[in-house]
Formats: sequence, structure tokens, C-alpha cells
Amino acid sequence: MTPKSKTSNGGSGAAVAETANHGTLERERVFEAFRAWGYLEADLDPLGFLRPRPHPDLQIDSEYARDARSIYCGTIGIEINHISDPERRRWIYDRMESGAEPEDQQRILDLLIRADLFEQVLQQRYLGSKRFSLEGTTALIPLVDQILETGSQFGTIELVMGMSHRGRLNVIAHVANRALEELFAGFEDVDPRSVLGSGDVKYHMGATGEYTTKSGRKVHIHLVSNPSHLEAVDPVTIGRTRAKQDRIGEGGREKFLPLLVHGDAAFAGQGILAETMNYADLRGYTVGGTIHVIVNNLLGFTTDYHEEHSTRFAACIARRQSIPIFHVNGEDVDAVVRIARMAAEYRYQFGTDVVIDVIGYRRHGHSEVDDPTITQPILYRKIKEHPPLWEIYADDIGAEDAQAKAVEIRAELEAAQKKGATLKSKPLMRDLPVYWNQYFGGPYKPEYDVETGLSPQELSELTQRLTSYPESFHIHPKVKKLLEQRAEMGMGKRPVDYGMAEALAFGSLVQHGTHVRLSGQDSRRGTFNQRHSVLIDLEDESEFVPLEHVAADQARCEIYNSTLSEAGVLGFEYGYSRDYPEALVLWEAQFGDFANVAQAIVDQFISAGEAKWSLLSGLVMLLPHGYEGQGPEHSSARIERFLQLAAKHNIQIAQPSNAAQYFHLLRRQALRHWRKPLIVFTPKSMLRHPDASSPIEDFTHTRFLNVIPDTTVGEAERILICTGKIGHELQAERKKRKDTSTAIVFLEQLYPFPEQELVEELQSHGNEGDIVWVQEEPANMGALFNMLTRLKRIAGDRHVLSVKRSASASPATGSAKAHEVEQKTLLTLAFTTKS
Repeated sequence: MTPKSKTSNGGSGAAVAETANHGTLERERVFEAFRAWGYLEADLDPLGFLRPRPHPDLQIDSEYARDARSIYCGTIGIEINHISDPERRRWIYDRMESGAEPEDQQRILDLLIRADLFEQVLQQRYLGSKRFSLEGTTALIPLVDQILETGSQFGTIELVMGMSHRGRLNVIAHVANRALEELFAGFEDVDPRSVLGSGDVKYHMGATGEYTTKSGRKVHIHLVSNPSHLEAVDPVTIGRTRAKQDRIGEGGREKFLPLLVHGDAAFAGQGILAETMNYADLRGYTVGGTIHVIVNNLLGFTTDYHEEHSTRFAACIARRQSIPIFHVNGEDVDAVVRIARMAAEYRYQFGTDVVIDVIGYRRHGHSEVDDPTITQPILYRKIKEHPPLWEIYADDIGAEDAQAKAVEIRAELEAAQKKGATLKSKPLMRDLPVYWNQYFGGPYKPEYDVETGLSPQELSELTQRLTSYPESFHIHPKVKKLLEQRAEMGMGKRPVDYGMAEALAFGSLVQHGTHVRLSGQDSRRGTFNQRHSVLIDLEDESEFVPLEHVAADQARCEIYNSTLSEAGVLGFEYGYSRDYPEALVLWEAQFGDFANVAQAIVDQFISAGEAKWSLLSGLVMLLPHGYEGQGPEHSSARIERFLQLAAKHNIQIAQPSNAAQYFHLLRRQALRHWRKPLIVFTPKSMLRHPDASSPIEDFTHTRFLNVIPDTTVGEAERILICTGKIGHELQAERKKRKDTSTAIVFLEQLYPFPEQELVEELQSHGNEGDIVWVQEEPANMGALFNMLTRLKRIAGDRHVLSVKRSASASPATGSAKAHEVEQKTLLTLAFTTKS
């Protein structure tokens, strides 16, 4: 071969390589454009109202473009530009470009027929009843079926599911697998006396059951009870999942898989959803990834999708996080199932959230009694002529036996309906886990109480452990001084303040096997510099937590700084308490005033959960409260609102006036098996005040006192009854006045009202003196409205008076000087008001 021929052949090879390389680069350029923007031109709306939005980078006419368009502009649209990790994007590209797996189309068809006919039978048999039908998005059922199949391959033993009312009954029937007659029974009349003042509508109830995947694995289903407050169930579901995972320990995140099902309007509009998604990667709240499914009707109640959100899709709010968003046409059911598989695999591969946006329609109005043709006449003309999804799918796959299957399934449903009509009561469609066996609710009984005191030796040993740290630890001088003072408190050399009292309570509980979990804004140090549960090394910022070093075989003590969120975090902790009843679970507000941001969680779950759903919780809310001249937003935790919610012993409300009482209250909540939420109004200025500190001997007393008696006064001309900080100020005023005829009684537990104990205390001061309720709050706030009625009932022939601030639209003045004037006036009136 001549040198020339070598050159010639080499040049030809280089040209071929260059051409091939150019083709590869061109293909990659085209594919990158479609990977990025193909979802905007995807065919996603079965009814054609959400039209593709052309993107300039996709206006390409080439073989590569046609290939990419078929992948990324079909009935699946992937929205992942916001994911910063190239490995995760590549994982999704590879699965999109490798083609679809064959699906079990007969199983899918069976699920679709069952889902659609279930709704049709309900419509026919209970015309005019609300049920919030799934028709138009029944692809949700095969979607969940595939999530369970894939999850079970990775170790899922339980699906923890939260959803609103749309499609809930269908999910209970075909995912939780409750007996169909149980569901039909929910539409029948029952004896109204059996549910007076309690219970909830059928599409809010929770359910449990067992699901068999197509590969034969069993997965437990837990559908969480929810209110009509859309998305409020989100943090509750995630909190419950975290508790279940924590109970298992290692491997918990693989075994318990959370699934949240949303409506499109709520996903875009409800802020609590954004709060919940923000917990995904936070140490105290992560569950290893949640699968979010949007059942997207492109419609709210009567509101069109373009009025619901400013973005192209409702799902776009999820772009704040580095997680994939899969949009899919709800009538390409094979595509829906494919995306369900991919989403579940992604969750287990990367441990993050995933969003699946299933776009369909809503066959009826918001509820079946609503007429949607008034607000969307064109849409509903089209829906009226549109066949149900199972018929479309049967045609797509050529299922000749579909009609025969439908007849058979309809007969099953109608037989179940007839059986359900004979049931005498609405069945409770869930089974309680065994860890609830030893806990109970209902009215309080004295025999439920427990001893809460510790021996001097136990207190001494705990103090030593709570005030110690490694020799090599570089501690902050101020914290070192604090620990030295706490050591003196535990040895009886100085009174114990609230911070040390709490540490002793927590330490004694974890020492003997009770898990403690506390979260809130700035709770590790404490808003008022009172807790210091976590010590920070000055040199390297490493952490040491004395409460984690109380005993070798102790329970966990977890104290977390939460996000700047109230509703979401409170919902999470409520959920956690539901599946860790033997733990002491606490949420702390930065100031009690801010708890009203979480009012829906308080109203719908904490105060009403037992009455509506027979669900108990031992959650503790710590709400700093007290009038100290800090203005309208840093004074009141709104005692009146919690008292207004109190009925039938649903919650406990307390305001411990000294450190030892706080200690006993926390231990009582953890140790007794009567499980009720506990609302605690905690101090601010009194946290370290000598008047509210306690001698170490008080921690050896047997129990929390619902009423603290006044043993310094016998027969009294006046009995002041109060709660919290104002009582200490009244004692100081009495001392200043050298008054020996006025008794001051602290009412430590406001609800359940300790009537007998208070009657006994009143009798100890004779039968003549006036009873005066004293509070810092305005007349239209605080405990006044609740207490006056109760006090008048037990007063006998005594006069019942009250001292309070004037009624006000705002809780407190913004002027520190005005506050001082008001407070002095209160104290004066308390000792001078006459009947």
C-alpha cells in the first residue's frame, strides 16, 4: 500500500467518523430540546381543551425530531428542567427512551370496569346523594395498583394514603378492599340516636385493608381520615408515615410508602401542601420520598383551571423542589401505569418526592347534586357524549369479552348493595394497630391517674447526667454557667426553673423507655433561651444532646427546630402522635399567638378527631402565653378558643403556674393511658422567675394538682381564682397590701373542669367570701365566659364577680406603658371590687 493510498483511505475514514459524530451531536441537540420542552406540546387532555403550547425550540422537521416528538410529545410529558442533578435527569431520559413495557391489560380493564360501574351503581341506587365520583379519572385505580406492585418489589409492606373526598369511596372499595356492602351501608339511614353529635360523612372516613398485587404480594393499606379542608390531611399523613417508619427503625422508609392524592385546584391553591412538600429532605420530617398524584379535572368547584393558577399546570408549584413532575393523559391508561411504575422506582432509587399529574375530567358536578352545565356548558356537553374510560380502553385493546365482564361485575355490585341495605349500622372500616390496645379515650375517670413524682436519688442521678458533657467538648461560657446552675437546682441548692423541670421530665421518661419527640420554631434552644437541649461546640459546631445520654438502654429523645410553619408542622406532629401513642409528642409555638395559623388542624383533627372518627391522640401543644407589654401578637394564645372547642372530655387544657407543676403535667400525659390532646399555656417572663420556680422536694410529690390551694389563708372575705402569671402578681400585691383576708387559688387545669377539687378548696375558706375570677385578658377573651357559668354553679350563696381588661377587638395594647397602667388597675380592682 502506498503512502498516498494510506492518506486517501485515512481521509475517507475521518469523513465518515465526522459525519457520524455530526449525526450524534445533531440527534443529541434535538433530543435535548424535546426533553426540556416536549411536555408543553404533549397530548395531555382527553377532551382537548388544554391545547398544546408550541415552543420555538421544537419547531424542527427531521427524523430525529419525529423520534423525539413521539417520546416526549405524546400522552406523557416530563417536566424536569428544574432538577439540578444530571444523574437523575439521565435516569428519567433513559426510561423514557427505552420504550414502554407490555402491561397486564386484562387486569387494568378489570380495575377500570369495577371503578366505573361502582360509581354508576351508586348514582342509580342513591340518586341525589353526594359521593364525589371518580368518573373521568378512574385511571387512578390502575395507577395505585402499579405503585403497590412496584413498591412491594422494593419492600413496601404498607401504603399510607392521604386524599380528599374525590374518588375516596372508590379507593376504599378497590384499594383498601373493604367489603362493598360496608360502603353501600354508608348510604343507608341509621338510627340517628347512634350518631348524635358525632360521626362524619362517609367520604371523610378512613379505612384500612389488605391489597394483593398482581405478583401476589400483600400490602397493608391505611387511608387516613380527612376533613373537607383540602390538603389539611397532607402533613397528618406524612407524620403518620414517619411514626410508622420510626417504629420499625432501619428499613422503615422502604417498608412504609406515603401516597398523597390531590385535586388540581387544591394542589395549586392550598399553602399547607407547599409546607408539607418542604419537609421532604429535613432530618426531623423526611419519609424518604412521597408519591403525589394530582387527579386533575382542569376544574375546581365551578372554577376553570386558568382561574386556579398562574402557571401552565397546577403541578408547577412542585418545581420549587428538585423532583420530577410527570404529566399524563388520563385516558391513555397504559401510559398512566407506565408512569406509576417509573415514579415508584424513582422514589426508591433517589429517596425523593415524585409528582404524577393525571389529566382527565369530572363527569358530574363538584358533587352529584350540583349542575355543572350552568358554569361550563360547552365542557359538559362534550362530557355527556364521552364514553366511560373502561369502554374506551376495551376498544383500544380489542377486549371482546368486556361487556360480559361488565355484566358480571354489575351483578356483584348490585348484590352487595342489597346486602348493605340490610346492615343496621355503619361499619367502622378500619382495624386499629396493636400498639393502641392499651390506650383509650372516652370520659375521664379518677382511676386513670398515675403517680408522677420521682425519688430524691432519681432526681440527683438525672441531674448529673443532664448537666454533663464530654471533657473535649468546647462549651459556650453562658451555657456552661446555665448547666452549673441546673446542677445546683437538682441538688436542692437553688429553686428549679421551668427549663430544668422540663429536662427532668423528659430525662426521666426516656430513661424508662418512653420516646420523647418535640418540634417547633427554635425549639432546640427555646424562643426564650430557656431550653438549651442541644449543646453546640464552639470550635466545630458539633452537637451534644444530654437527653440522649441519660441511660444506656434509654428511649429516643428527639428535639427538632421546625420550618417556619405552624399548620403543617402541627399537622405532622398530630399525625405522628396517632401512630406512636406510647410516645410523648409535643409541638411548641414560638409564641402562643401564632397557633391560630394552624387553627384548621386544631379544629378538624385535634379537638374533633375522636368525635368524628373515633381517633385518639396524646399530642401536647405548648403555647407561650402571658400579658407582658409585648403587643397584640406576643401576648395571647387565645385560651378562649380552646375552651370553646372543649366538650365531652375531648381535650385537656392546663396552665401550670410553677416549674414542678409543669414537670408533673408532662409526666402525667406520658404515663397514663387515657389518651387526649393536651393544650398547655406555658410562661414567658416566669420561666426563670423565682416566684414560679419550685424547690426540688416538689418533684417528689405524687401528682399534678388541678387546683393549687391557698394554705396561708383560712376564712376569707374574698377568694381570687385565677390561672397562670397573674396569680403570682396577685400574691405579690397581697403581700404589699399586707392583706390577710384574701385567698388566692390557682386553677391549673381549666378542662376537664376540676369541679370537686375546687369546691373543696372554696369550702376551706368558709362560706361568706365573694368569689372573684381574675384574668389578664379582655372581657371577650380568656377563660372568663367559660368560668363564670361554672363558678356560679358551685358558688352556693356567694357572689361571683370578675376582674378583667375591657372588651377589645385586639388582644393587647401595643404600648408597654399602657400595659403597665392596665396591669396595675387589674391588681387594684382584684382587691377592691365589691358585690
